[in-house]
Amino acid sequence: MKNTCLTLLLAAASLVATAQNKTATIDSLIRRSNRIGVFKGNVLVMDKDKVVYKAAIGYTDATEKQAVTNAYRFHIGSIAKEFNAMAIMMLKEQGKLNTDDKVSKYITGLPAWADKISIKNLLQYTSGLPNLKWGELTSDAEAMAALNAFNKLDFEPGTRYAYNNSNTLLQRQIIAKITGRSFADFVKEKMLKPCGMTNSIVDPTDEPLVAKSYNNDKVQSPMQYPITGWTAVTLDDFYKWEKALESFKLIGPQSTREILTPFAPGKQCGLGGGVMDGDKLTYHQHDGTALNYQALLTAYPAQGRTIILLTNNKQNTLYDVDHAIEAILDGKPYQQPKRSVLNDFAKQLDSLKGNEIIPWYNNLKSKYAAEYGFENESSLNMIGYYYKGKTALMMPLRCLIIILSYSRNQAMFLTAWAMPTMPKVIKRKPCLTINAPLL
Repeated sequence: MKNTCLTLLLAAASLVATAQNKTATIDSLIRRSNRIGVFKGNVLVMDKDKVVYKAAIGYTDATEKQAVTNAYRFHIGSIAKEFNAMAIMMLKEQGKLNTDDKVSKYITGLPAWADKISIKNLLQYTSGLPNLKWGELTSDAEAMAALNAFNKLDFEPGTRYAYNNSNTLLQRQIIAKITGRSFADFVKEKMLKPCGMTNSIVDPTDEPLVAKSYNNDKVQSPMQYPITGWTAVTLDDFYKWEKALESFKLIGPQSTREILTPFAPGKQCGLGGGVMDGDKLTYHQHDGTALNYQALLTAYPAQGRTIILLTNNKQNTLYDVDHAIEAILDGKPYQQPKRSVLNDFAKQLDSLKGNEIIPWYNNLKSKYAAEYGFENESSLNMIGYYYKGKTALMMPLRCLIIILSYSRNQAMFLTAWAMPTMPKVIKRKPCLTINAPLL
């Protein structure tokens, strides 16, 4: 009996020591990342449903005079689109809409294309709606007027994928039309309150405890929105949102599966990306960027593991930080995140001609390989995103990304961008898998 008790005590002590070691290692990772300029912001790491690490390490605004705390709200970029996707499914479960319904059923006065586009097309970004000039818009009314000016879609609904906020705009307008209240009010009353997200706020402006985003030149971004409906959250509230999703608090498993189903493998869907095994959510990941805010949530519900990273000083390194944290939790070797090539050298890249990019990049790599992440997936993805649409650079950058991808000693997956000449380097899980991966 004594031997059994002693064994149990030693095992418990070992577990405590291991947990403490992981906490210390993650703390070292985050502090070094902060010191070299890779990460400023708030971090929450949960494992086995217990807090392994929680920290605020950054500043509230561009002056960098006041330290941020865990009470601060951060914008989460495109992750906030989960709220409109969830709202659509809540209304479907209430019998107030069907995802096969056309846009014209709820919003009148739009061009003839509204008779072709279904709500499902909006959720899967297959509507064919053109991307608006969001930098020139300041309200929902202006955005709807701009959309109304287009008589032709970019492609037939349901035939192709094009990720843009025109789909988000119409989702939120449909929700407002059906409920008779603004989308923001619906989120506050029907989503934030039931989930206990008491500190979250929709479309903040000058409210206290809201981190302001800024760039590396310490220029602060204005709190302006081309369309409304963007929710800013604290670490704790963001975790509550994830747990509500995992427990099917607002919508059931079938509805969750529907907004985790992409148009094609690797494409975005209503909840970003995720994996379901039967009626259980086993993996969820979503990232978002807005102004100089960036956010990333990665969750493995079966392990009770959730990692949340929030920053108001975008460095394009959140996936690298997340990968390192996951490795630490799994007791594996990890790589210290490095500075982003795109973040520090975008102006130089913009000044180069297409045929100058690869020699310049290789020269830079030979000088600063120890400091910058030249070959990791996230760095290549960010470069691809940045230059998507800059047609003069398509072919040279295509060659650059393929060369860099295959120069590594590990396999990579290449999937086409919306523009076929620009591939995207990915090593993420697909949007939805039921029992088996799609990739």
